[in-house]
Amino acid sequence: MKFETKKENIYEKLSLADKMTGKNSSLPVLEAVLLSLEGNNLIIRATNLDLAIEETVSVKGAQNGVVAVLSKTILSYLNNIKDDEKLTFELVDNTLKIQSTFSEVLIKTMVSDDFPVIPRIETEAEFSISAKDIVTGIKSVVYASSVSSMKPELSSVYIYKNDNNEMVFVATDSFRLAEKKISAKGVGEEIKTLIPFKNTLEIIRVFEDFEGEVKVSLNKNQLSISADNIYMVSRVVDGVFPDYNQIVPKKFTTEVIALKQDVINALKIINVFSDKFNQVNILLDAEKKEFLITTKNNDVGETFNAIPTTFTGEGVQMNFNYRYIVDSFQSISVDSISFNFNGVGKPLVIKGISDPSFMYLVMPMNK
Repeated sequence: MKFETKKENIYEKLSLADKMTGKNSSLPVLEAVLLSLEGNNLIIRATNLDLAIEETVSVKGAQNGVVAVLSKTILSYLNNIKDDEKLTFELVDNTLKIQSTFSEVLIKTMVSDDFPVIPRIETEAEFSISAKDIVTGIKSVVYASSVSSMKPELSSVYIYKNDNNEMVFVATDSFRLAEKKISAKGVGEEIKTLIPFKNTLEIIRVFEDFEGEVKVSLNKNQLSISADNIYMVSRVVDGVFPDYNQIVPKKFTTEVIALKQDVINALKIINVFSDKFNQVNILLDAEKKEFLITTKNNDVGETFNAIPTTFTGEGVQMNFNYRYIVDSFQSISVDSISFNFNGVGKPLVIKGISDPSFMYLVMPMNK
């Protein structure tokens, strides 16, 4: 195996692959990337058995071959090489030799035959979607996923196609829920799948800067996303996502509309005075048409913040985790937001004015 390329051609792809390697005492080759040279195409593969990636890079090839090498070792070396530096990779016996203009390293290899095969899934459903749309959909909700693995369906992002020809992305940890809808006119299949939380973060990382469409294929066990020279496959969760529409209020007794930045500014002050539970009190005064956010910390002090608002409906007073409220703002691109209440003890629903594609629900806290 022998080929030439510049660092800038492979470094980013090796970095993406490295994120999908894994530690496994019974299968140490999972810490490696598998480099396969086929003509002038270098194929980089990595997997942790839960998630896998395959990337193809054009190089100047001389001798075909396959080698498994620890990804962190090769990246640590390349990190100290200039981007435009020409590199020669050559497999010599059981060692990968890398030469640059001023240096040479010899990296011990692993048994490539031990590297797992990256599967091509047997498709039950397949569709194309803009890479930007799938990344936006996941990013809009993933922070609401549970970080615990006790209930796998809650530590996932649920994706399905609704009756309005929209792809719906949903995540919840049972304390809050985020939903993002994106037009899916080109998707003819019935889609329902649960992608593990950790895997969705890697999907974002790989396709965030990708322009154009990706092809998504899935069955009851796996989901793959492919485009140009990238193929990625993820395990999907075997579970049932909660029927969350049952808890989303259909009508509200109170609605307040405020500028998103005004609320953000108030919550920044709240951050200084909040307690270990991140608890804030929201008071809506119907007579004064006032939106007041307060918090108290016995060790620091307390703060009262009035927010200019348009107010309709009944007064209400409840406690919330203010960090849960702040999280939702990253998914709202418009300047004005609505806070919708349905009485004490009932969930708060946050939406962007003039943007029906995103909905965020937060459960109140007990005093």
